[in-house]
This record gives sequence, C-alpha cells and structure tokens, in this order.
Amino acid sequence: MADQNQILSTRHLLGIKDLNEKDIQLIFETADTFKDVLNRPIKKVPSLRDITIANIFFENSTRTRLSFELAQKRLSADTINFAASSSSVSKGETLIDTVNNILAMKVDMVVMRHPYPGAGIFLSKRVKAQIVNAGDGAHEHPTQALLDAFSIREKYGDVAGKKVAIIGDILHSRVALSNILCLQKLGAEVMVCGPTTLIPKYIKTLGVKVEFDLMKALNWCDVANMLRIQLERQDIKYFPSLREYSMLYGLNKNILDSLDKEITVMHPGPINRGVEITSDVADSKQSIILDQVENGVAVRMAVLYLLAGQK
Repeated sequence: MADQNQILSTRHLLGIKDLNEKDIQLIFETADTFKDVLNRPIKKVPSLRDITIANIFFENSTRTRLSFELAQKRLSADTINFAASSSSVSKGETLIDTVNNILAMKVDMVVMRHPYPGAGIFLSKRVKAQIVNAGDGAHEHPTQALLDAFSIREKYGDVAGKKVAIIGDILHSRVALSNILCLQKLGAEVMVCGPTTLIPKYIKTLGVKVEFDLMKALNWCDVANMLRIQLERQDIKYFPSLREYSMLYGLNKNILDSLDKEITVMHPGPINRGVEITSDVADSKQSIILDQVENGVAVRMAVLYLLAGQK
C-alpha cells in the first residue's frame, strides 16, 4: 500500500500530539488524491479491500460516524458498526471484553468514540488492532482537527502564518485541543475566545492567545472557528442563559459585515443555529462549513489508508 517513504510515525491515531508536521503533511497530500477520487463518477478505490474496520461508538454521533463509514466504503473496506446503546455494554460488559469480542471476528482496525478521555490509549495497549480515536471525552478529536486544518489549507494555500480564533466552549471541547495542537504544528497563530468560565486555566501553557472580547478576536483573526456550547457536558451553569451567551459571543451577519476585512467562518458541527452562529452566517459565502464536511471524508480516507499501509 503506502511505500516506506509514506508511512506515519505512529501505528494508531490517538491524538494530534502523537503526530509530527511531516505526518500531517503526508495525510494532507494523501487526502488531496482521495478528494480527486471523490469527485470522479466512480467514487471508489480498492485500496482497503482486505481490511475489516469496526466502528465502535459509545457516544452519539452523526457527522463523524457517517464520514468514517463513507470513507471506509469508498476504500472498499469491510465494516462493522457498533452502537453501545443497543449492545451488551448496557448489560455491564467492559470495554476490553466488548472490543475483544469484536476482534475475535478478525477485525484489523477500530474507530472508537468514547466518553472517557484516554479510552483509545488504554485500548491501544491491550489489543492488537490499530485504533483511530473518533473523540474521547473532552480530550481529543484528531480527525476533526485534521479536516479543519486541511480546509484552511484549501482556502488559503497554506496554514502557516494564518491567524485562527477558536471561539466558544473551549473548556468542554475536544475539537479545541486537537485544533490548537494541529494548527501550531503547521505554523498558525491560535487565539481562544469565550466567557471566562469556559476558558480552562491551563490554556495559556499551550502557547495560545486568550481573548474575552468577541470583536477583538474577530478583528485579529483570518479564520473564526465557532464551537458549539456543549450543554451535555456541563454539570453546572457556566453562564446565565443561552440568550445572553448569544448576545456576547454569537456571530451574526451584522457583526461579520462590520469587520474591516473578510474572514473565513468554520464550525465543527452540529450547529446550534441562533446561539453561537446565525443561519445567515452559516450559509454565507464566507462560511466553509460544508467544505469541512466534504473534506472530512477525504481526510479520513487518507488516515485509514496510511495506517493500513503499516500492516
């Protein structure tokens, strides 16, 4: 499959922290090729015809799960789809037993989303299959960061030197951490912006700028990545109401038009329209949200292909 010069430095994709810049550029170059494939009349290649991949999701997912499934089908892999809510996990089966039962069916690779940070790392040390982290709690979501950076590269030609503001619920976001690590490795400047209660105390140790004023962040950046408020992870109230949050940190067309430059708007989804972003912004020409979705399939094809090439 991949030749010796085209192999990732890691056997699993557990987090952006495990990748170097060369790995990321290799993923992007491979994704470029697969994006061409996706735009052909026949959108399928036989690259992973002998590989079996299990998608194991212990948390709800729409975009990520469908994107991985489509990527696998486009590569001609055999797939098994597993949802914890309708499985023996609900009867008390452990993670190791669940995965080992699936691996007994001769699975080569596991794509896993789990509510606990580090679940993929834990699993990678105990099973032979390769693990791809599709999101572990509020820790990392590496393929989302890769497709976000790939989309910025596609828009501007390069990520290096770009100013990216990540705005919203930084505290509970696995997308934020992975994006920060990925963008910095590619030479971008990163700022986080949101209410003080949603900016983690450790964030400055990552070498990012911190801003609490939305307008200052927007005037600084080339790209604004608007994050969803993750109410499902919030055990206490971090701000008075969604309405007040929207008034202070929501991006609408009036704000966008008032800037003295044209910025690019991104969102990892799912969008809470009218909260962190209004419909007229999400659907505007400055938005590359649907490009992110399209690029997600190509980037995930690249990741699966490059990992499988190590077998």
